[in-house]
This record gives sequence, C-alpha cells and structure tokens, in this order.
Amino acid sequence: MRKRIVAGNWKMNLTFEEADELLDELMTELEQASLPRDAQVVVCPPFPFLEMTTDYANDSYFMVGAQNVSEREPGAYTGEVSAEMLKSCDVQFCIVGHSERRAYHGETDALVAAKVNRLLQNGLRPIVCVGEVLAEREEGRQLEVVGRQLSEGLFHLDASQMAGVVVAYEPVWAIGTGKTATPAQAQEIHAHIRSLLASRYGDATAQEVSILYGGSCKPSNAAELFGCADIDGGLIGGASLKAADFMAIVKAL
Repeated sequence: MRKRIVAGNWKMNLTFEEADELLDELMTELEQASLPRDAQVVVCPPFPFLEMTTDYANDSYFMVGAQNVSEREPGAYTGEVSAEMLKSCDVQFCIVGHSERRAYHGETDALVAAKVNRLLQNGLRPIVCVGEVLAEREEGRQLEVVGRQLSEGLFHLDASQMAGVVVAYEPVWAIGTGKTATPAQAQEIHAHIRSLLASRYGDATAQEVSILYGGSCKPSNAAELFGCADIDGGLIGGASLKAADFMAIVKAL
C-alpha cells in the first residue's frame, strides 16, 4: 500500500533560532497527534538546518528531506551538496526538479534524471516535481508537459527503482499566487500521472507510487484535495512555516 505523505518545503526561510522553535512545536504536536498508519510526515529545511532537523527527527514522528542535491559524485564542486553528504546526515528524502529550480537555475529534465540517479544510488527517496506554467495550462498542454517531464526525468528507471520515487504535481501557476487548482483539476493530472506510470511499469507499480499535490495547499482545502482518489498528500510551501497550519494539513491525511 502506498504511503500518504505531507512534506513541508521551507524553501529559503527562517533563521536558526526560528527553525529550532518551529521544529520543537512540530515535535510536540506530532507526539500528540493520532495519524493513520500509512501516513508519513517529511520536513525539508534549508541545508544549514538539516543536522538540527535530523536530531529532532530521531525523537519524533517525522522524516527529513533536503531541498536539492548535486548530480555529481563528491569532488571539487564548490558550493554543491552531494547525495553522500545527505545520506551521512540521516536525510531520507530529497526534492528534485522543483519549479523554482527549473525557473531560476535552468534545471532540465535531463538534470533531474541525473539527480534522481544519484539519490537512488545512495538510498535516498526523490520527491520529483512536475507541472505546467500558466501559458502551458492556457494552451491546454498540461498533460503533454507533465508526460514529457515524467518520460525524460524518470522513465529510464526500472520498476523497482520507480517504486521508491515520490512524484509531486505542482501547477506552477498556483504556487505563491494564492490560486489553487480545483480538486477536479488536480485529480485530472494526478490520474494522468498514475495512468502513465501504469503504461510504463504496470498497474502494480503505479499503485505503489505516492503522488503529492504541490500547489498552494492549505488547511482550508487540504481535506478536499486529499479526498481525491489519486492525491496521496501534499508538498507544502508557505503553510509549512507555521506549526498550526502544517499540522492542520497533516491531520487532513
């Protein structure tokens, strides 16, 4: 049975002291929460806070993810962070191909594929982001775009590798804009993703892959979104920076 996952992407936010306070609040809330057995909570802080976050995770009810990774093996690459480094810090997940990385850093599907390979080689679970920008949505190309991103970023994997990947659909036009895809719009893309996985790997593998919604999910719409057949949780941005909001979303699983 696939996991239901809520992952908090803190992006480039918080000071060390603010991160410490937020983690302490989350730990307290999660200790008191009664979550389904198939639920997983993942916290993805900036790199400087990873060690502190894994320290909290050792005594709590969440797992730790990074926000990025280098596609290269360890070496003379100033400013980069390797999958081996993440593994040694007890990181378990890593976000790959986020729309902000694609837009601001020129990340391509080929680069996403290389990063996925490095993570899987080191036993980390990639959270691979796919999704269309506003112009592509208005042109009716969203299914084509998502299909290309999956094909070029993930479909080189075999079925056993694919079963360890988490896919996150993020309608780029809904991130940080206050807009949200309707549950019907989100479910359409999630169902499409699962159908493409089934066509490539078979239905059994497709049913193992958790597909998260990553477009302005918040306490007011989480339950409706998570109630859709193919939406297995959320990749949460701004709402993950407030313990009360994040926990409200977690409890909607």
